[in-house]
Amino acid sequence: MPIYNAPLKDMDFILNDVFKAEDFWQGNDDLAHIDMATANAILEEMAKFSKNVILDLNRSSDEEGGAQFSNGVVTTPKGFKEAFKQYAEGGWIGLGAEEEWGGQGMPKMLTVLADEMIWATNPSFMLYPLLSVGAGMALNNYASQEQKETYLPKIYTGEWSGTMCLTEPHAGTDLGIIKTKAERNDDGSYDISGTKIFITSGEHDLSENIIHLVLAKTPDAPAGSRGISLFIVSKFLLNEDGSLGERNSMGAGSIEHKMGIKGSATCVLNFDAAKGFLVGKENEGLAAMFVMMNYERLSMGIQGLGASEFAYQNAAQYATDRLQGRSATGVKSPEKPADSILVHGDVRRMLLNGRANNEASRAFAVYVGQQLDITKFSSDAEAVKKANDRVALLTPIAKAYLTDTALNAVLDSQMVFGGHGYIREWGMEQCVRDLRISQIYEGTNGVQAQDLIGRKTIRNNGENMAEYITEIREFVATLDDSLAIKAATLNACNEVEAITQFILQQAKGAPDFANGVAVDYLHAVGLLSFSYMFAKIAQAAQGKTETFYQNKVILAQYFAEKVLPGLTGRIAQIKAGSNLMMQLPEDYFTAQS
Repeated sequence: MPIYNAPLKDMDFILNDVFKAEDFWQGNDDLAHIDMATANAILEEMAKFSKNVILDLNRSSDEEGGAQFSNGVVTTPKGFKEAFKQYAEGGWIGLGAEEEWGGQGMPKMLTVLADEMIWATNPSFMLYPLLSVGAGMALNNYASQEQKETYLPKIYTGEWSGTMCLTEPHAGTDLGIIKTKAERNDDGSYDISGTKIFITSGEHDLSENIIHLVLAKTPDAPAGSRGISLFIVSKFLLNEDGSLGERNSMGAGSIEHKMGIKGSATCVLNFDAAKGFLVGKENEGLAAMFVMMNYERLSMGIQGLGASEFAYQNAAQYATDRLQGRSATGVKSPEKPADSILVHGDVRRMLLNGRANNEASRAFAVYVGQQLDITKFSSDAEAVKKANDRVALLTPIAKAYLTDTALNAVLDSQMVFGGHGYIREWGMEQCVRDLRISQIYEGTNGVQAQDLIGRKTIRNNGENMAEYITEIREFVATLDDSLAIKAATLNACNEVEAITQFILQQAKGAPDFANGVAVDYLHAVGLLSFSYMFAKIAQAAQGKTETFYQNKVILAQYFAEKVLPGLTGRIAQIKAGSNLMMQLPEDYFTAQS
């Protein structure tokens, strides 16, 4: 059976040694209620819940076939309902939410680490509260005071849950062409009609009510995305006293039969003049929805990290226990018929790649979390603007790069098992299946790459990227010259800076250029970002004699020497451009070879 032990010491190191979290928290009046002792106690409790309550449910729910659908009723896998109740009663749904609505007001730097443990042990389960938290954030930012008072406390107790309803059968990423309609009623409500697909947690038995945030258009709305409005559509209508009334005229038409995350109910939802209530103003719904979507995008990166950590732990244990073959320099003995497969260089390469990915991803997630905390809690307008710019720039990296590298790391971990990695009982094949969706939902990774290169780089002439590179250079300059990561990161800064200028020049006369090289650019910036994280890790660990810290420095050196050189290949691919592939006729792709 798969194993998992939360990497609590690594988490403490990232918070305490690398980012000096307690100093950051204590320096802000709104965060002064938390210190490292409190943070570690929270993480320790989550470690117990993730290992003791939901880890085994991950395998059993997959074997059971996941969520089940019958005549509009969705039943979650055995054990999910009890686990969700325990999760909600523990206050985990509102861990980072405002205390005004029953949340605990914890910083994002901390909640990303708590989330990592749930993603590692049961991603299908995690998706249910995840959508609730995102819906709560959208409502807190854009809903009226009355709407907040009505919905937020119930969402954070787990009595009610939330969804976001964007995608339609004919419209995936292009929300401007959605057909769901919102007809105004005399009482201020709207009748919502249309079909939404791929709705995570759209119907289930974990909470007594579900609050759907639905994108729709009024009859006189402007064309395209400028005409999108956001509506609250409750599964059950509410009575005047706030209690649940009759069923709203909407429901699940089916659930999807998926490659992975089978315990998560992914629904087709049909709205038939369902009563809904406008959030904010008409035609301004997309901004509200993006509050939720950007939260989910960072969460997808954490899903990647969780899967990669889970896979690494199991692969490392298997490699230690598995006796097979001989070291090239080993001495044969009757008492030892074979060596551990850890003697093989290729096995070590795969494990080190996975471990490097985990540690850099974790640091990067906390770094982005810190930027989000600045935007939320700081009273320094300049600091808030800088943090907002950084979050906008790095959200595509957090979503796409962390999930791309995670899948590679998980596949490497599966390979460590050899044939056993393809067998269900070891958990690796499920890990691969469950993780694959993270590169697809909330905007495919290709879309994230286009966002990074187009909106976040070309549109502002590379200013935000230049500021980010300057920050990295200034920090890395403080490192000791003996650290291999120093020179490697400074060189990476130069390379990414130069290729950014190259892209800006090329994009002026070639509209298709950026689209064709976007993924390579995202990976180039991702590699630089991971190098930055290892620079922070190495600085925090250098000079400390404990093996734990020495291993951090070694891993940073490994990244500099064996992983970061991949940047050269990405830059070569960018320079090659996209002329060839864009000039090919459409029938080339369907022609017989």
